[in-house]
Amino acid sequence: MVEVTGVDRVPSPSNPLGEIDALVDGGDMDCGSGLLLLITRAMRRLQPGQLLGVRSAEASVDVDLPVWAELVGHDVVTRVAESDQGPWWFAVSKSGGRDKGGRTERPGTVFSQGARTPVGRRLWIYTNFDCNLACGYCCAESSPKAAARRFEPALATAVFDEFRAQGGREVFLTGGEPFMHPELGALVDAADGLERTVLTNGMIYAKGTRRKTLESLDRDVVLQISLDSATPELHDRQRGAGSWARAFDGIELARSLGFRVRVAATLYDEDPKGAEALHRRLDDAHIAPPDRIIRPVAQEGFADQGVHMALENLEPEPTLTVDGAWWHPVAVTNPHLRIADAPLPLTEVFGVVRDTIAVQDAADRSGREVFRCA
Repeated sequence: MVEVTGVDRVPSPSNPLGEIDALVDGGDMDCGSGLLLLITRAMRRLQPGQLLGVRSAEASVDVDLPVWAELVGHDVVTRVAESDQGPWWFAVSKSGGRDKGGRTERPGTVFSQGARTPVGRRLWIYTNFDCNLACGYCCAESSPKAAARRFEPALATAVFDEFRAQGGREVFLTGGEPFMHPELGALVDAADGLERTVLTNGMIYAKGTRRKTLESLDRDVVLQISLDSATPELHDRQRGAGSWARAFDGIELARSLGFRVRVAATLYDEDPKGAEALHRRLDDAHIAPPDRIIRPVAQEGFADQGVHMALENLEPEPTLTVDGAWWHPVAVTNPHLRIADAPLPLTEVFGVVRDTIAVQDAADRSGREVFRCA
């Protein structure tokens, strides 16, 4: 018999491994006859650093399991044999870990990582596509010359009503630059009752009607502001001269008005020293460690280099634009990652995503990458 527990804590009296997070009992199966498939499925439900217990009565597993763990990057941290003839127990730590700020990361990378978000919990909306900047890596191909393609409040109301009815919880409003949408306040209000985040470059809401929009927002709305580096050099090179100073002013203004601010940096390459300097700068700015994202450039939109995005390796983050639905917010210029030709009905959008995942999982397509944008 094979048993796979959930990811609730497994108390120590039930096994000789001590406290673990999930348990697979492989009976007399060897790795080639299905045990590794069971372990792989169980591992996908765990967070990096959590422990999977494996029990086996098959002698070859005592040799093969540590080899498999080493190949895929997990660690066998405990091995217990009930006798020389078995059965054997293993505690396997899932690769990766969490730092003190709660960022889930692969060893050796500066880029933020995260766990799979259940389909239907989170929804992305492109409020518009025009922007005051024309960043060279913009996945949405936004710029001052881009067509606005605005998401209207009436459509947003219909979308969010359906999203709430389906149990949705989180909404991310991105662009373009959302504060260039003249009815941004109405879009945010339409999502009342949901966890709301607005992604902005923080540069244009200091004065005039945009300042009024900013001040009118509920203070439970989170502002995620782009800041690529600790000093202006890199940020201005990627986003335009003078943009770093204006973005930093935008962070300070938002905080002074009582908003929770998250900061997102985008980098072409791994830069441990630059990332550490940015974290120090954000410490000084009183941005909490969980409110910091460092993400790589996606090879989409204007970017001719970066992380390759494809259905097979990208965890879904369903995303709506005024003229369609997409697999992920970094992929709204990629026709191969378009889900639907209209943003509604959401039932259809989420259904397509769930069916696609089911097919991939049935074919044991594991290893999709979590590309964090928020």
